[in-house]
Amino acid sequence: MQNKENRDKIIVSPKVLIWNLFLMGVGSSLCALAVNGILIPQHFVTGGITGLALIIHKTFPYLNIATIYVLLNIPLFLIAWLSVGRRFFVYSVLGLATLTLALMFIRIEIEVHDKILSALLAGILSGAGAGVTLRSLGSSGGMDILSVILMRRFSIGIGNTIMGVNALVLGLVVFLYSVEAVLYTLIVIYVSSKVLNLVVTGLSQRKAVFIISRKWERITSEILRDIRRGVTVIRGEGGYSKEEERILYTVISFRDLGHLKRLITQIDEEAFVVVSDTLEVMNNRIGNQPHW
Repeated sequence: MQNKENRDKIIVSPKVLIWNLFLMGVGSSLCALAVNGILIPQHFVTGGITGLALIIHKTFPYLNIATIYVLLNIPLFLIAWLSVGRRFFVYSVLGLATLTLALMFIRIEIEVHDKILSALLAGILSGAGAGVTLRSLGSSGGMDILSVILMRRFSIGIGNTIMGVNALVLGLVVFLYSVEAVLYTLIVIYVSSKVLNLVVTGLSQRKAVFIISRKWERITSEILRDIRRGVTVIRGEGGYSKEEERILYTVISFRDLGHLKRLITQIDEEAFVVVSDTLEVMNNRIGNQPHW
């Protein structure tokens, strides 16, 4: 209930508002640089709503791409109002307005003549721009809204959603472009999705760690005292030895992983350790669930 109230609280403080507007400004500038500086001059297309806007702009050049983008976003914003929360909706409107202005006024053509390098750079810029914007309390519209909804409801990675939708868009529009252009566009989409996931998740990704050691009590104490993370002790039995074992289970941040491995090695060099990635962790202290 408290989380829902927080998501519906639109303006937390002037400082938070200014910081979020700054993130949106930086993210929108990067996206506009990718669109106006590379995608349009190189005749590439990208996926999602931006891709559809580029396709419509190519077919009807007299239509402003910023206007097209706003019109295509209206149905998605209706979904956001019903499915996500008022705060995300309002900040996404601000993000959409910021991106629209950026598309209108940032028209710097990037002089990269190699098409593969252009596709790579466009993917980096657009992915970083979308990721920076999603680090705020809203989005810049487009597939970001659908991605956030699927992330919250079904824990589907943001980049995965965008890649899936982009594949569908490319399948529908392949006949408007050459096969070569579509292949370059696939590079843009792939790089963009990877950079987006990296920017949004970054070093906040959580690692689940299983530890089996005869010195489990000391390892537990050191994790609690030194790393300051919780530990669950699970009773187990060796499949071959039939001896009783203690299995330690803890979830830590990526930043703490190296520290934990050094700590375990110093206590017990023969400890059996398994480290695995997590998609999403929900907890007030160690969780990395989205803030939308």
